[in-house]
Amino acid sequence: MQNALTSICVVGGGTAGWMAATLLSSALRGSGIQISVVESPDIATIGVGESTVPSIMDFIQACQINLKEFIQATSASFKLGIRFDDWSLPGEQFFHPFGRVGKDINGFDFYQAWLKSVADGSDARWLDYSPGAIMAEQQRFMLRPLQPQNWVQAGYAHALHLDAALVASFLRELCLQRGVNRIEATVNQVVLDHRSFIQGLALDNGGEIHSDFYIDCTGFKGLLIEQSLQTGYLDWSDYLPCNRAVTVQTKNVAPPVPYTVATAREAGWTWSIPLQHRSGNGYVFASRFCSDDKAMDTLLSSVQGRLLNEPRVIPFVTGKRKKIWHNNCLALGLAGGFLEPLESTAIHLVYKTLVHFIKHFPDRDFDGDNERSFNQKIDQDYEEIRDFIILHYCTSGRKDSEFWRWCQNMPVPDSVREKIRVFKKRGQLEHTPGQFFTSDSWYAILEGMKQRPHKYHPLLDAFNSDALTRTLNENRQQIRHEVQNMPSHHDYLQAHCPAL
Repeated sequence: MQNALTSICVVGGGTAGWMAATLLSSALRGSGIQISVVESPDIATIGVGESTVPSIMDFIQACQINLKEFIQATSASFKLGIRFDDWSLPGEQFFHPFGRVGKDINGFDFYQAWLKSVADGSDARWLDYSPGAIMAEQQRFMLRPLQPQNWVQAGYAHALHLDAALVASFLRELCLQRGVNRIEATVNQVVLDHRSFIQGLALDNGGEIHSDFYIDCTGFKGLLIEQSLQTGYLDWSDYLPCNRAVTVQTKNVAPPVPYTVATAREAGWTWSIPLQHRSGNGYVFASRFCSDDKAMDTLLSSVQGRLLNEPRVIPFVTGKRKKIWHNNCLALGLAGGFLEPLESTAIHLVYKTLVHFIKHFPDRDFDGDNERSFNQKIDQDYEEIRDFIILHYCTSGRKDSEFWRWCQNMPVPDSVREKIRVFKKRGQLEHTPGQFFTSDSWYAILEGMKQRPHKYHPLLDAFNSDALTRTLNENRQQIRHEVQNMPSHHDYLQAHCPAL
C-alpha cells in the first residue's frame, strides 16, 4: 500500500509504553511496520496502577501472553472486585463484583426480580446472587472454565493485582524477543514540520529519530502531545476534587485476598492492593481539605506490615487531553489523562485507547475524519469512567468531615444526575453498547450507598411470588455450592502460579 505507515515510535517506557509496543507488535505482525521504544534511563515511572479490571485478561489474550508466566513474573494475585469500606457511612461496607449478579428471569433484568422479592419480604442481599461477591467473601478462587457447566461458572469475572514495574520488565523482554527496537535515550527536542506534525526527535546521545507516527507515553508532562503539540487539557477538578496521592509498599502479613479494598477517609480514600510478595497502599486526597503531612500520617497509621520503600506524594490534575490523538501523535496513559484509581481503570484506558487506535489505524494521509471518530470514542470512555467515579462521591451519606460535606452538594454532570433520577423512579438503567461499566456495576454502587428505587417494573407483579422465591432461593444455594467446592485464593495461587 503506497501510503502505509512504515514506522511507529513509542516515547517513554513504563507500563503504558510497553503495553503499546506489545499489543502493536501482535496486531501489526506481518505488516512490516517497525516499532521502536525510546526509554530514558533517568526517568522513573510512576508505577502506581497495580490494580486492574477484567479487560487486562483481554490484553493478555490479544498479545498471546502465557497467563501463568505473566502472573508468576509480575507477582500477581487475582481480583474479583473492590470492597468499599466506610463509603456510605462509617462502619459500613459493600462490594463491587466483577461479572454478573443473578440471571435475568423471563426477560426481565435480575435487579427488577430482586426488587420484587424484597417487596414481598425477602431479606436476601442483592450480592447474595453474585458468584464473584460470594467467592470474595469466602476468599476462594479458580479460573473460570473455558466451557462453563452452569450459569454460576459463567457468571463471574476477574482481573489481576500486579507489580507495575515487573509488568514493564516482562513486556519489555517480550517485545525485544518480537523484534521491537529499544533505544535507551532521553528526548531533548521534538521537531515539528510546517503542518504541526512531528517530524523527528533529537536525543541526548546525539542521535535522531524519524518516524511516521509517535505514541506519547511520557507521563503527566506530555512531552509530545502537550509541550510540543499543545493540544490543551480538560480539567475535571470541579467534579473530582482529589488531586494528590501518597503511596507506599508494605510486606504482606497475611495471604493476599482476591479483591482490592478502598476505604473512605476524612479527605479522600485509601487503597490496599495485595500482591503475592507485598502490598501496595495509597491515600488519594484533596489538598484543600488535607495537608501532605496529615495524609502521610493517615496512610501510615492504616497500613499493616513493614514498609518496603519511602512514602512519596504524587500530585495530579483529574482530566484528559482535549485531543488524545492529534496529527501523527497518540497520547497514552498519564500523557493522555488521569482519573483517580478508585475503580482501577488506568491500565484499562491504556488498552482501550490502543484498541480504538488499531480500529482507526491511519495511513500517511492521516484522514481528519478518522482522527475525529477515534477522539469521539475515547472521549466517551473517559467521560463514562469519570461519571462512574463521581457516583461514589455524590451518593455517599457521610457528613462527618469538610470533604464529605462538600460531596453532599458537589457539582454533578447532567449525565450522572439524569441516570440517578431515572434509576430512583423504578430501578432502570440504560446500557449502551461500548460502555465498560454494566448496569450491574451501577447497581452495586447505588445499592451499597443505600440508593433504592421507589418502585420496580409493574409487570413483575404478574410473577407468582412463591415461584419467584423458590427460584431465587435455588440460585443462592447453587452459588454457595459451587463456591464451597473451590480452593482458597492462596492455595490456588500456590498450586498453579506462585510468584517467581
